[in-house]
Amino acid sequence: MSVPALAMPDILRDAARRFVRSLCGTGLWLGTLFFAGSLTPSLVPRDALLQGALSGLVFTVGYGLGAMLRAFWRFLDLPNVEDGRLGRWMKGVAAASCIGIAALFLWQASEWQNSVRLPMGLDPVESARPLLVGTVAAVVALVCLALARLFRATARLAADLIDRVAPRRLSVLSGFVLTALLFWGLGSGVVLETGIRALDSSYARLDELVDDGLEEPSDPRKTGSAASLLRWEDLGRMGRRAVAAGPTAADIERVTGEPAQEPLRVYVGLNSAPSIEERIDLAFREMLRVGAFERSVLVVATPTGTGWLDPASQMPLEYLHRGDVATVAVQYSYLASWLALMVEPTYGADTAERLFDRVYDHWRSLPKNDRPRLYLHGLSLGALNSDLSVDLYDVIGDPFHGALWSGPPFPSRTWRQAVGERLPGTPAWAPRFRDGSVIRFTGASNSLDEASAPWGPLRIVFLQYASDPITFFEVGSAWRAPDWFAEPRASDVSAELRWYPIITFFQLGLDMILATTTPMGHGHVYAPEDYVDAWIAVSDPAGWSPDRAEALKRDLRNLPEASSASPPLSMGAGADGP
Repeated sequence: MSVPALAMPDILRDAARRFVRSLCGTGLWLGTLFFAGSLTPSLVPRDALLQGALSGLVFTVGYGLGAMLRAFWRFLDLPNVEDGRLGRWMKGVAAASCIGIAALFLWQASEWQNSVRLPMGLDPVESARPLLVGTVAAVVALVCLALARLFRATARLAADLIDRVAPRRLSVLSGFVLTALLFWGLGSGVVLETGIRALDSSYARLDELVDDGLEEPSDPRKTGSAASLLRWEDLGRMGRRAVAAGPTAADIERVTGEPAQEPLRVYVGLNSAPSIEERIDLAFREMLRVGAFERSVLVVATPTGTGWLDPASQMPLEYLHRGDVATVAVQYSYLASWLALMVEPTYGADTAERLFDRVYDHWRSLPKNDRPRLYLHGLSLGALNSDLSVDLYDVIGDPFHGALWSGPPFPSRTWRQAVGERLPGTPAWAPRFRDGSVIRFTGASNSLDEASAPWGPLRIVFLQYASDPITFFEVGSAWRAPDWFAEPRASDVSAELRWYPIITFFQLGLDMILATTTPMGHGHVYAPEDYVDAWIAVSDPAGWSPDRAEALKRDLRNLPEASSASPPLSMGAGADGP
């Protein structure tokens, strides 16, 4: 039987009234407070669509907590103030108050976003933004509430069926558990697995793409050349980029005004051999073939999840040492870093450890006066896996010379220990560790000379930006303010930043996804000029006065191959680098 067209508005109006009456007043109050808090600034700028999605999700979380509190209140058989005429009146007041609070915070939200954008050199947001944010948030919240009600209805149906053969309380509990298992199975077994397979397939195809502008190198010292042990097409998209991206000897001579060598870059792709052992063996034999151990500086670099090596991190070192540098890297995945951690949590660390062991064992067998200075390097997930590749107690008798780890993800072992044990009074985003003879920190502003002791035989530098959420995310931010919230703040962190329970956790989670959408020099996008002081501190190149170092920074800013080196997808959905 069809419904007359004129009756449809009445049906929709009645449905809307029933929906509004069914809402939990406590949930609306708490959800609105969560919504308001989600509009405040965090580390990374957010566009209107993503801000709306975050706010809608956070509203739902707050609403759910409020509904749980009401259910607990009723479980205790306490008076229910939401029923009857008084309850309806209170709901009306609550709804009007919530609308007012939401409107007030939406009006202020643009200014909060500008407090993040302007220090990063971005334009202010548009005036129409609050309307779009509110609309998107409402849609997301309604979808989430609909899913929650579907869960509740399914649990009740299951409980009613079980109630025929079991006591009521047991049937209610069983219905909830079975429904939770059903939804979890659909979410993880269908949606998540399908998504992971689709992402895996797309990243695999992306890794196989051949850039039109990259040709197989003719220089026999280049990995992938006709003389190489590795085929050009097997290096993968990121491997071919890594080999092709380096400056030539002529480029270095033009910038430094001094004679230079051709930098060596050895890269083994995931498709170059079927196992870790075979890829490590290929890397080692290729190093011997090109004479990597005959250079003055040897770097064991660990790529990000997709296999990416940041040109902005490698080029400054090659300029500083006039090309007398050899770099070796072995790909362990073609997935974005966050996905690589989910699917293959130990594969990257295993690859990095075996490569370091192979290189270190041979390096240690060479005469001390004839072997290169040995360094480790990694960005983002590469930094985490590079850190895991070596136990400092195992090499303390004959240590390698140092490490530069940039944008270290928050679980990084050495980083967490050094930040946790920093000197009192030093901020978490610019800590000082003990006397600075082994570990130092720096960022966009050089702070490497603040140590109270000279460098020892092993030098470790962490390059980090205070606005990098991949470094400063904390699970504990759900229930306590992270240390880096305390004053003083870095220049690119909003002065309006505040901590809110649970809300801040979701804000920082979205920040991680957006970590590489910032301008270079902020967030998780590390600028080539900021590597100069870090590499000088770690590798101690000869002949670089402060004035010459500043001139190199200016040159690197103007090099298109360095200044355009933005990460192609990492720890977050927009980065490659957890």
